[in-house]
Amino acid sequence: MNHTFYCKTKLKYTDFCLRLKQLKNYYPMTKGKSIFWWIFAVIFTIAIAYYQRVTGPTYPRRTTVTINHVKMNFKLLRSQGDGDANIKLVVPQNEIEGQVIFKRFKSFDSLTTVEKKRDGEYLTASLPHQPPAGKIEYRVILSSVSEKVNLTAEPVVVRFKGEVPAYVLIPHILLMFLAMLFSTRTGIEALLKGTKTLSYTLWTVILLFLGGIVLGPFVQYYAFGAYWTGWPYGYDLTDNKTLIAFIFWVIALFVLFKRPANRFWPIFASVVLLLVYLIPHSVLGSEIDHTKAPKI
Repeated sequence: MNHTFYCKTKLKYTDFCLRLKQLKNYYPMTKGKSIFWWIFAVIFTIAIAYYQRVTGPTYPRRTTVTINHVKMNFKLLRSQGDGDANIKLVVPQNEIEGQVIFKRFKSFDSLTTVEKKRDGEYLTASLPHQPPAGKIEYRVILSSVSEKVNLTAEPVVVRFKGEVPAYVLIPHILLMFLAMLFSTRTGIEALLKGTKTLSYTLWTVILLFLGGIVLGPFVQYYAFGAYWTGWPYGYDLTDNKTLIAFIFWVIALFVLFKRPANRFWPIFASVVLLLVYLIPHSVLGSEIDHTKAPKI
């Protein structure tokens, strides 16, 4: 009886090893090819991270204007930590003056005008500090004896935030980058029918959990005074999209534990995370609605 059980077990194990070997031979993933796909995943992840950063509403607003027949390029501030927001522009021509017209975003405030001060080749003006998640909308106007120009057609919005400690922010950024990297590599592995899809999926879930679900709320707390402002407590898109991506990756991991050959869910989860990263960072982020407070 024991001899029969041993033989059957050995036969099943041998058959499993043979099938695994055949699978590897049919879908060869040499070391060289694996390194190539890792390099591709790194470059792709860097490109996506850069796109998300520069398209976000807190990235400086670039604008170009011509005054006194001189073309000038500017970057206007849209994110501020501690202290007042200093709107500093390089304007070497001494005959050009400037103004900043502003009010709190989503408020009944009247517009305030501040004259820009000259400091060498710079024109500077400060916007008053706001509490975390507070915003100010402002316009910058440059003028000379003969003309006056608005730097932007619509007001620029600057959001104030608290300072996030480096020991929280750096691991958060690194882990989220690695999560996107492993997500991309997992999708490639599943498309190529590789044998490491499950292990890569597990790493993606771990990295996304640590970076987004664990450290993400701490970044949110230090920056805006609340650990979580997504569903069901609010509509913060950054929190919500992180949660959605994590749920899909957990589903993918669960399915792969049951059916290791499944390709749909890891590919689908990697696409979901890619779409999440294509949404500019901080869109529909935390903000104070002053229209719900008494008029000042």
